[in-house]
Amino acid sequence: MAIVFEANYSKKLGLPGYSSHQYSLTVRAELTDLSQVESESKRLYGLLQGSVDREIQQTGFLPENNGNGHRPATNGNGNGHGHGNGNGSREEEWKCSAKQRNLILKIVEENRLDKNQVEALAQDRFGKSVRELNKLEASGLIEELLRQTGNNGQGGHNRFQKAGAR
Repeated sequence: MAIVFEANYSKKLGLPGYSSHQYSLTVRAELTDLSQVESESKRLYGLLQGSVDREIQQTGFLPENNGNGHRPATNGNGNGHGHGNGNGSREEEWKCSAKQRNLILKIVEENRLDKNQVEALAQDRFGKSVRELNKLEASGLIEELLRQTGNNGQGGHNRFQKAGAR
């Protein structure tokens, strides 16, 4: 008796202008022995993950506006001015908000995270560096860093508190 085995891998990424895109693959295979399930699952997961990750890098069409008739801000910080605070600081190099930047840096510092691994996480999830993440993407990175460090706002610092206030 043949066993029908179905594996699916899907990924959804947030994009500028309140847009997102998703790609999903499903494969069906027939197995003749239940002992093959574990090895076939591992093989198919790797195959599907690699395929989806390769294909999702092509973002395709991005809307000209954010759905309400307004063009999105050019620097991703929502103020429409095109740059950060204008004082020539390194803050201008980040696309997310200053609060998000500060929280990302705080999580990395307090948990002694490897900056290369955080950068690799941003590349894997969003296809860009941490500094290039927009507000939505930075929010996703922050959530993942808090999840990985076991800091969900209970116990340690609450991510909604102002920096320095405990």
